[in-house]
Amino acid sequence: MSESNSVDVHRSKVAAYWRSLDPAKLTALQIGKAEIIAADLLVSLCIVLTDSDDPRPWLDRLDGFFSQIPDEDVEVLVQCVADGRAEALLKDVERRLKGPGYKAFVSRLLGAAEYRAMLVAAKADGAVLALGVRRAIRAAMPFAVAWSDALGVMSKAQLRAATRFDSEALNAVQIVVQVDAFFGEKVLAALPMQATSATKDDLATWEPQKAPQFMQKFRALISEGTAKKVERANSPLVKKIKGARHALQFSEDGISQAANSLTELIDRIMREAFSHEQSLAWVQANYKDLSRLTHVRDGVLKLTKLGEALCFVHGGGSPVQAPAGADQTGSFVHDVLARVIVNARNKLQELKHADAGTEEEREQLLRVLAAIEGALMLGLSLGRVSADQSDSEAA
Repeated sequence: MSESNSVDVHRSKVAAYWRSLDPAKLTALQIGKAEIIAADLLVSLCIVLTDSDDPRPWLDRLDGFFSQIPDEDVEVLVQCVADGRAEALLKDVERRLKGPGYKAFVSRLLGAAEYRAMLVAAKADGAVLALGVRRAIRAAMPFAVAWSDALGVMSKAQLRAATRFDSEALNAVQIVVQVDAFFGEKVLAALPMQATSATKDDLATWEPQKAPQFMQKFRALISEGTAKKVERANSPLVKKIKGARHALQFSEDGISQAANSLTELIDRIMREAFSHEQSLAWVQANYKDLSRLTHVRDGVLKLTKLGEALCFVHGGGSPVQAPAGADQTGSFVHDVLARVIVNARNKLQELKHADAGTEEEREQLLRVLAAIEGALMLGLSLGRVSADQSDSEAA
């Protein structure tokens, strides 16, 4: 990558091949300027995002990429979308690929040698796209582990009551591993991946039976990611997580100390993200028909912890409404994360009084800690997205 971060946005081999064809043949193939530009940009973007030699964060890469797209190319694609041709084009591509006579038609039109050349170019582009998809699938693993860890403080009965999904259907780690394995077997194996920047790790198979090893590997990333998100929300609270780990490792009364630190972490991060008055107003505006989110104490309307947690994981943004009759508040992901936070806090309240210091109590605390880190990483991420969406809608 040069110092000017110049990006070539015309790196698709099949687009280059199409450009070399006689215009009459392109017309017969129903391939226009928009299709060629789209192929170029999609492949070039994947190359930029999968470049292991580029030290820039992916957001900086995206900025650099989009700044290099010629204005006339943008105008062609915008006009294609505005005219409603984009959706029709996708359906037409699907129809052509499924049609039994289309391949024979293209082969006759181009000739056998040229047809093979186009297939080689298309497979080379396909390999680039496949590498991008493989890395995207694997980039989901830290979030899958965070989700699985978060659910670790909820029983199967609680999960069924909250989501109406079987707990096995919520095993995100297993789902990611299975999708990754299927993609490797059915897609990567059929493409010339050696022509891409794929590494041995990219091409190595994640075996489903080794999923527990993945969870251990990615928990370090989750702890680091959670600490960064908590630090952005409230820098001093990072010490609560570090203090809990330190107490577990070195203090004779470590379990009780860690439980106190983590309880304070949960309470403060929710309270300092939104005041009681803000959270109460948010619940009344969005879920005033749900009595379990509020209660009356000494004649004053108060929030339950679930109400606070829901406002927190939504970032104060507008929730997606659940289907009528569903026993949940908003989307099931937000609902589960809010319940996880409350459940984890309840378990910490029990562990605050742990004085035996048994290995079982220590394991319980470690599971709760993993659940809190997972829930906070996902909750802070989702809350930011929800808040951004609400801000954009209000603008």
